[in-house]
This record gives sequence, structure tokens and C-alpha cells, in this order.
Amino acid sequence: MALKSAKIYRRHPLDEFRARVCCQRKSGGVMAKPVRLQGVDDELQRVLDAKMDHVPARRRAREAFKEIQLGLDHCLFKFPYNGLKMKELYEVNSRGLEIFSKSWLPEISPPKAVICFCHGYGDTCTFFFEGIARKLALSGYGVFAMDYPGFGLSEGLHGYVSSFDRLVDDVIEHYSKVKENPEFCTLPSFLFGESMGGAVALKVHLKQPNAWNGAILVAPMCKIADDMVPPWLLTQILIGVANILPKQKLVPQKDLAEMAFKDMKKREMTAYNVISYKDKPRLRTAVELLRTTQEMECRLKEVSLPLLIMHGEADIVTDPSVSKALYEKASSLDKKLMLYKDAYHALLEGEPDEMIFRVLDDIISWLNEHSIKNAD
Repeated sequence: MALKSAKIYRRHPLDEFRARVCCQRKSGGVMAKPVRLQGVDDELQRVLDAKMDHVPARRRAREAFKEIQLGLDHCLFKFPYNGLKMKELYEVNSRGLEIFSKSWLPEISPPKAVICFCHGYGDTCTFFFEGIARKLALSGYGVFAMDYPGFGLSEGLHGYVSSFDRLVDDVIEHYSKVKENPEFCTLPSFLFGESMGGAVALKVHLKQPNAWNGAILVAPMCKIADDMVPPWLLTQILIGVANILPKQKLVPQKDLAEMAFKDMKKREMTAYNVISYKDKPRLRTAVELLRTTQEMECRLKEVSLPLLIMHGEADIVTDPSVSKALYEKASSLDKKLMLYKDAYHALLEGEPDEMIFRVLDDIISWLNEHSIKNAD
């Protein structure tokens, strides 16, 4: 997701950077503070406390916590799975990385369209999205999701994005195979991106301008507000150091769950997404996200596919003006902007139940309309 950095810097940017590096070295650690989860015994806690940099630890944690996660008292986990075909898969991509993916399909009738999901920076495709995917599949859609390299259950250093373009290419490679499947190749296909995943979806579209029938973007990361960009000198220092220490976790970050989730009870549940990346952003990752938002700001006019853009008006993670700019500048003839009063960043996961259901209904209504339009 796009991160809003505090604008006030009490020291010179160079001194600010030196202080962060020194603090990092003195602390001797880069892992997030271990979290003690309610109802978790000592054995499971040891699984949770393991270093998640590499995928075997993340896969062990997911397997250990899978049933606990799905048993949480969240409205998304209460959607039934009866009548659905669900499949999990590990496949090695062209870069030699083992990618995790999952699909949800209606069991009886053929799907009306294909939906390909792009998750956010602090997310995976096996936690909250499980409920979202069930709801969409129960509404007649074939839903496909993947964890990016370095995220969730896919291979790669945890939370490390060496190249945003390369990540987008990995997404294109995976979803192209899905769409080439004879079972789905004649169906309309839609991108669905949340937060950072919105930027991924838009970049996929820009690389494949005629390949998709539309995109659903929820609080998309496609521009950082001008007054939230760090001072020019500090930005240049971070970019330079990223070339030397790209994997270091030196970029400060506020509590994203606190900023993104309005509902306190749902906010507490984010800790149970045990394989999501919760540490400070790695230097190269932060630089790649910044560069991507700067590129997207310059290319909004090139966006030409049908769009449904959704944003909470009280979002302080990605400013709603980001979505307004996309809506105004995109060359799409078929575009819709929906702003939700008093809603935070996590529209589909962190709001009161009635807001979550409202947003889901809006998505399904738009999909129904555009699936019929493309079928005709």
C-alpha cells in the first residue's frame, strides 16, 4: 500500500538518515516485535515467532494457523464454501521461483467471468481475501489469486521488491496462463487490485492495454500526494543507499492496521495474518514503490479500460485525491468513482459489517453489468 510519510523532519535529512542507520545497528535486530496472540499455545507461538524472511517458515506458519484464521469472528469468514471448487497450487515460474496461487469457482454452473486479484503490500491472498473470493465465486465468478514473489506463500525474501516491473511481469505470466486455459479463454476477464495491488493492476493494463475487460481498484496506490513526499535530499540519500543495502529494513513506518482499519475488533484480527509482511519496509522496496507512484502519476491518461474506482473518504494511507485524479485523467470512456463517507483504507476488511457488505454489493453489481456487456 502507499505509505504516507510524516512531513515534519526535526533534523537535517542527512542527520535523520544517519540516526536511523545507527539505531538499526545498535538494536541488532530487524524483525517486528513478536506478537502474543490470544488463544495460541506455546508450540504455535514458537511457529509464529520464527523469522519469516524465507518461505519455509511462512508456509509452516500458515499451515499451523489456517484453521484458527478461518475461525475468526469476521463477517468475511462467514461466507459459506459449499457449492464452490477451491484449489491451491504451487508452480515454478520462468524466473525459477515457486509461486503460490489459489482459485475459487462455482461448483455447478460455469463462471460468468474471470477475476484476477492483485493484493496489497501488507496482505496475502489467503487471509481476508478468502472471504471476498468466496462471496464473488458464490455470485457466479471464477476468482484467481496469487502471492507475489517474496509475499505470503510464494518464494522469495519476505517483503522484498527488487523491481516493481519484474513483479508485474510475474503477475502477467501467471494470469496469462489462467486466461489461456480452454475452460476460461472465452470469458470476460477483470483485474481486481487493492492498495499496492491497484498499482500492480494498472501496470498490468499498461503492459497489456487490450487484454482485459475492466479493472476494480480499491484505494489504489497510483499517486502519492505532493505534501507527503519526503524531502528531496532524504529521498536521494535513500535511493543511493538502496543501491548498496537494498534489503535493509531502514524505512520508518507507522502502524498500518491502526491507520487502515476503522473497526477496532477487525483491526486486532490483522495480527492473525501471520505470514503478511509487518516489518519496516526494505530500502529497495520503498524506492520501487516511490518510483512506481511517480510513474503512475505521469501515466494516468494512458489508462483506457473500464474502471470501477472505490475509496474511503477518511483514508489516511492512500489519499482519496489519488483516486479522484485517476478518475479525472484516465482516458477510459467507461469509468466510475465511488467514495464512501467516513470509511478508512481497508474498505473490504476493516469497516463495520454493513459497509463491507455495501462495497461488495457495489463490486458485484458492476461486475454483473460489465460481464453481460462483454458477453453480448
